Amino acid sequence: MDIYLQQLPQQLVNGLTLGGVYALIAIGYTMVYGILGMLNFAHGEIYMIGGFTGWWVLHLLSRNNQVIMGAALVISLMIVLAMGVSGLVGLMTERFAYRPLRKAPRMNLLLSALGVSIFLQNLVLTYQGAKVRVFHITSLIPENIRVFHIGTTVISFMRVLVIAVTFLLMGLLTIMIKKTKVGKAMRATAQDIEAASFMGIDVDRIVVVVFLIGSALGGAAGVLVGLLFTQVDYYVGFQAGLKGFTAAVLGGIGSIQGAMVGGILLGLTESLAVTFLPSAYKDVVAFVILITVLIIRPWGLMGEKVPEKV
Repeated sequence: MDIYLQQLPQQLVNGLTLGGVYALIAIGYTMVYGILGMLNFAHGEIYMIGGFTGWWVLHLLSRNNQVIMGAALVISLMIVLAMGVSGLVGLMTERFAYRPLRKAPRMNLLLSALGVSIFLQNLVLTYQGAKVRVFHITSLIPENIRVFHIGTTVISFMRVLVIAVTFLLMGLLTIMIKKTKVGKAMRATAQDIEAASFMGIDVDRIVVVVFLIGSALGGAAGVLVGLLFTQVDYYVGFQAGLKGFTAAVLGGIGSIQGAMVGGILLGLTESLAVTFLPSAYKDVVAFVILITVLIIRPWGLMGEKVPEKV
């Protein structure tokens, strides 16, 4: 038991790191579902494109695996450009794949989302190949701060960076949702899209903003995971999308706060499971908890029970 207690702080740090990333991905799922009632299964591929964008920025700004400008500027450019490219892909997806089908049956939207997912995955495979792209980050972080110790807990600079950026982005999103006119319009549209339209809210504009923000956050998550685990490939979006969707359902799909809580809980659950069980079982434990929560509370931890319309 003493060994487990010694490992607990380390696994909590690992869990917060993973959980923050899962939360960013889950927000993209839950925002789109909250407005349109559809599952954007292409969101994992948008996350993957963000990771590749970050890799290309680092690659173009490096010579012989050494960055040609300040590390802080390079990392900032990686995150900002990944968010921009992923946001643009999200906008194009909404405009050409989803908007024409908005009034069609939901099954049509679901099939369209699956089609976009397969298209984006194969597009990246065609132009980037199946080879894993490696983030050479040794030149970004000075050796004296790459890793530091707090007692028996080992904390890398990249984990601190991931936790800080993810919680910063979630904080900014929360402020935007609660304090700005666009945020209020988003909440109104999520509650009742027809009523919001009657009240003068430009629903099409809100949908565009939702796809832009959700996709940009997914792109940021792609870069952060690339920096943390130092690699990206064309298939990485599938697993990440699955975990993000699980976090969104766990927290209550349609609830932004629920997506944040669900992501953090999922990350902590996986990390703590590794402490007591073989690492191969971490996904099993996470999905068992998800199933248990959905049996007891089908609308998720922070979701709202919606009465069925007769």
